[in-house]
Amino acid sequence: MIQLRDKGSAKKDVLSFSLKLSKYLDSSKTLFIINDYADVALLAKADGVHLGQDDLSVKKARKILGRDKIIGVSCHTLKQAVNAQKDGADYIGIGPVYPTPTKPMYKAIGLSVLRRLKGRIKIPYFAIGDIHSGNIKDITASGARRIAVCRAILKAKNPKLEAKRLNRLLIK
Repeated sequence: MIQLRDKGSAKKDVLSFSLKLSKYLDSSKTLFIINDYADVALLAKADGVHLGQDDLSVKKARKILGRDKIIGVSCHTLKQAVNAQKDGADYIGIGPVYPTPTKPMYKAIGLSVLRRLKGRIKIPYFAIGDIHSGNIKDITASGARRIAVCRAILKAKNPKLEAKRLNRLLIK
């Protein structure tokens, strides 16, 4: 799954890039999710949208996208995760587990919140926030079976090799 997360560009530029990326990914088995903008996801024929706590509600995004599209929600607490599940989210991003420059406004939640999700959250959830090969065992030991990464791959000398390495560590 690839999520286009662009917090700096104008919405029209996000749409332009989304259209190109969607076309590129169309022949692959890769799910394509647009961050924040349900309308851009619809226009770009993406597989879904990922919403923050201050974005559209899941209900409103569902009205725009319909039942066949994926809706994910960023959560920072157990309560938010339970609410997102109740509201009809298809998956949750939970974190940041560790401090990260991609979410500077949020305090790290640590591993305890991940442990508390186990058994309470039935939809898929992804641990987010400075996840890398050095801490992935702690993440999986806390109950998470999915991760979202940015810097671990983008800053790697060989991004493809690092993605494979993370995947191997995740499924061990």
